[in-house]
Amino acid sequence: MRLVILSAAFWFVIDQGSKYGVLYGLNLIERIHMEVFPPFLVFHLGWNTGINFGILAGGPEVTRYGLVVLALLICGWLLYWAKTGLTRPLALISAGAVIGGALGNALDRVIHGAVIDFLNMSCCGFQNPYTFNIADIGVVVGAIGLLLFADPAKKAA
Repeated sequence: MRLVILSAAFWFVIDQGSKYGVLYGLNLIERIHMEVFPPFLVFHLGWNTGINFGILAGGPEVTRYGLVVLALLICGWLLYWAKTGLTRPLALISAGAVIGGALGNALDRVIHGAVIDFLNMSCCGFQNPYTFNIADIGVVVGAIGLLLFADPAKKAA
């Protein structure tokens, strides 16, 4: 469980630190848009009240807390799975990445009413209209890691 907790803490701290560093350290909260290395990296502030790609955005206040509860349930399930069924180190680290990312975004919803998104990346003539954050990276990388490294189901005898 140590790997799960360390990974979750890493992703949570990096996520929250990056959000507050960009919002207040670089003053993105007032600037809204900042070209860092265009078009490959642009900071553009977005407040996501929904889930991926803004799905469920603008819903009632109960949606906000429903998404927080859902994140906590997923984190609880992942902790249980890590304790009872995951043995490979990369699977445990991956579970922690999902947990840390989910908790980072859940905290945003509780404190700010929305997830703070600020990363925008485009390339090669493709203009990406979406923003995301470090927590989202943790969730995606962790989910892929779980798909690749979770212990295969044991075959019945």
